[in-house]
Amino acid sequence: MDVLHVDCGTCRVRGPACADCVVSVLLGPLPDALVLDDDEQAALRAMADSGLLPPLRLVRSEGADVSVTG
Repeated sequence: MDVLHVDCGTCRVRGPACADCVVSVLLGPLPDALVLDDDEQAALRAMADSGLLPPLRLVRSEGADVSVTG
């Protein structure tokens, strides 16, 4: 199972893109990282693809951990 680690603190578009990011829409600003498993990622992607939610707008900063573990 792949796991996506979303760390808003390392996102290069934090601020301007937050209002149209699924994380902010569903959870508000996050003080810590968020972990999404395969099923959660697929559900969010399906809702974004159908226009129910905005997509994940995460753009990782240079040097940030970009690994997806599984």
